Amino acid sequence: MKHVIFFSKTILKGISQIMLQDNAVTGFLFLIGIFYGSVHIGLATLLATAVGTASAYLLHFEKNKIEQGLYGFNPALVGAATLLLLKPLPYSWAIVVIGSIVSVYIQHFFITRKIAAFTLPFVLVTWLIFYSVKYLFVYLVVKPSMPVATEVDQYLFAIKGYGQVIFQSNIISGILFFAGVFINTPLSALYGLAGAVLSGLLGYSFASNQAFANGLLSYNGVLCAIVFAGKKKEDGYRAFAAVLLSLVFTILMMEFHILVLTFPFVLASGLVLYVRDQQTNTLA
Repeated sequence: MKHVIFFSKTILKGISQIMLQDNAVTGFLFLIGIFYGSVHIGLATLLATAVGTASAYLLHFEKNKIEQGLYGFNPALVGAATLLLLKPLPYSWAIVVIGSIVSVYIQHFFITRKIAAFTLPFVLVTWLIFYSVKYLFVYLVVKPSMPVATEVDQYLFAIKGYGQVIFQSNIISGILFFAGVFINTPLSALYGLAGAVLSGLLGYSFASNQAFANGLLSYNGVLCAIVFAGKKKEDGYRAFAAVLLSLVFTILMMEFHILVLTFPFVLASGLVLYVRDQQTNTLA
C-alpha cells in the first residue's frame, strides 16, 4: 500500500511538471481540470504518466529525477494530445502507451546531457503520431474543430490560455490550472497569467477572434513566463522576450498550418536561456 501511495504521488508530480511545478497537490488539481474537460483525455493523461513513470523505474533511470516527476510530464502531454487528436479507439490507446515510452527515452537523452528540453520530447512524439496517423490511418483522426467563443470568453482569454496548456478550452479547467500553480509558487502563477495576457493582446490582430478567445495565442506565453518567473528585473525582461518570441513562432506555425503544440515555448525559452548563459559566461 505504501508503494502504491508513493507511486501515485510521483504520477501527480509528473502531471504538475507540465507547468514546471514539483507538487502532488498541484498535479491533482491539474488532473481534476483535465477530467472536467474530457474523461477520455483525463484517462489518457493518467495512463501515459503511469506508463512513463513506471518505464523510467524499470529502466533504472536516476531515482531522484523520477520522483520529481521529470519522466512523467512529457508522457502526460503525449497521452492528452493523442486522445485530443485521435478517436478513443483501441489503436489510439496503444499509441498512447508506445508514445509515452518513446518520450521517456527522448527525455532521458536530454536529462543525461543536462539540456533543458522542456516539452520537446512530447512535441516530437506527438508530431510523429499525428502526421503518421493522418496519412496512414486517417480514420483514427478527429475532425478538427474549435469551440465557439462567447462574449464572456473574450474577457477570459488569459484563463482559457492556462487551460490550453493541457488542451482544455473551458474556464473551469483554466482556473484549476492557475490555482494549482498558485498554491505551489504564487509568483510563477502570476507571471504565467501576465504572459497569457501579454501574448493574447499582442497577437490579437494576427489571428482569428476564435483563436484569441479560446486562449490559443496565450498558452505558450503562460509557460514561457513561468520559466523565467523571478523577483529581479532581469527575470521580467527575459520573460517578456520569451513570451514575445513564442507569440511570433505561434503565429508563423498557424500561418503555415503546422501543429503548434508547445513548440513555440520550447524554442523561445531555449533561445532566451542560451542568451542568458552566454551573458553569464562573458561576465565570468
